[in-house]
Amino acid sequence: MTKDDLADIYRAYIACLNRRDWPALGQFVHDEAAHNARPLGLEGYRAMLEQDVLEIPDLKFHIEMLISDPPRIAARLKFDCTPVGRFLGLAVDGRRVSFCENVFYEFRDGKIRQVWSVIDKAAIEAQL
Repeated sequence: MTKDDLADIYRAYIACLNRRDWPALGQFVHDEAAHNARPLGLEGYRAMLEQDVLEIPDLKFHIEMLISDPPRIAARLKFDCTPVGRFLGLAVDGRRVSFCENVFYEFRDGKIRQVWSVIDKAAIEAQL
């Protein structure tokens, strides 16, 4: 798989998330997916994303930076959203916040198998 092919798959994955097309998630996420060393599988990964949308109804993923080095992707995702209650232990309670997530993905069989993610919580704290 080329760098461009992997980047295209990743962009299609982000579009899938932004459409909330949960039935299509299996096209992008491996059955044995893990997030920050927690084995979730496809169903657990989907449940995690669905919970994120419940907590942040206006959640949209914007790719700010993308580096493709098969079988890995590194991305900086930008968010400008309004969590309805507590988010990352912070009482955001409907206030609009902007922050980034630095995330690494490892693909297997053309699908996301491992995700390592760090959210810039300090940026959110500074806005509250």
